[in-house]
Amino acid sequence: MLVAFLESFKYVGHLYPIVFLRVFIGWFYLGQAIKKYSGDYLFQPRLSEQLSEWLAKAGPSLVEYKAFIEEFVIPYPNWMVFSYGITGIEFLVAISYLAGFLVRPIALLAAFLSFNMSIIMSGPGQEPFHLTLFVVHLVMAWLGGGRCFGLDYYFYKRQRGLWW
Repeated sequence: MLVAFLESFKYVGHLYPIVFLRVFIGWFYLGQAIKKYSGDYLFQPRLSEQLSEWLAKAGPSLVEYKAFIEEFVIPYPNWMVFSYGITGIEFLVAISYLAGFLVRPIALLAAFLSFNMSIIMSGPGQEPFHLTLFVVHLVMAWLGGGRCFGLDYYFYKRQRGLWW
């Protein structure tokens, strides 16, 4: 495995800029997840409050999405499940991006999370940031960002699959 890791520098060296981007985004998500975990995001209805504010400001578009949020996400036990889910996905993205393991499937999951954050939880001026993260995650999924300086190269070398 160490040999495969060292070979990844030689054969996939054109992905060096993607490595820096992958590690930076992983570090960012780790900070966000730790902040949510150590704060009161999991135990206070912060998610429910943000969603209620978004529903009050949102226009007539996305009717089915609004109905889903009102019926399934905002009620008491459900907002807590979704808060744990968001925090868990952020931890998963951080660990995956930092280790370079399963970057493609996790990047698709992170793109879904960023897209929802850009629609709902963006404050003023935050929507372009989340849309940029959405595009970065799609690029990670497309290029397979874990193949250089990551564990994905080891598995890519052994099994040529879609997820490596």
